Amino acid sequence: MELWDAYDKDLRKIEGMTLVRGEEKSIPEGVYHLVVLILVRHVDGQYLLMRRSPGKAYPLYWEATAGGSVLQGETAFEGALRELREETGIVTDDLEEKEHSVSTTNHSAYFVYVCVTDCDKDSIVLQEGETCDYKWADGKEILAMGDDELLAQTTIKYVV
Repeated sequence: MELWDAYDKDLRKIEGMTLVRGEEKSIPEGVYHLVVLILVRHVDGQYLLMRRSPGKAYPLYWEATAGGSVLQGETAFEGALRELREETGIVTDDLEEKEHSVSTTNHSAYFVYVCVTDCDKDSIVLQEGETCDYKWADGKEILAMGDDELLAQTTIKYVV
């Protein structure tokens, strides 16, 4: 069972309230959980794209981010470091926060980060059940991908 901390619209933690993954429909109005998105850019200018596993929503679409929900007790930054490590194998403590926003539609507060790395491009470790392939692409290639192949995220605006 995955547990999340609860936050108000101003992103202040609501003490004594725990949210449970899978029970999002029961989250009260004005309550949010944290979600992180990490765009990975290699020092050579290419970006990491990962292909979603067949069993996931939007199967086999490419994503330009690693990410997911922040676990109970983590900050957004700590959750971003964990998600990046779990989904790519990249270990760093150097992320640049680009933005955060609150979505009332799905009770989520999104934190967007960019990771610039000099990792060995062949060393990416995919998380089983999440992604099934990866590739490195330049910004022009990513921006040319259609909605039928790239799962658009707010991070695309940070692709140069």
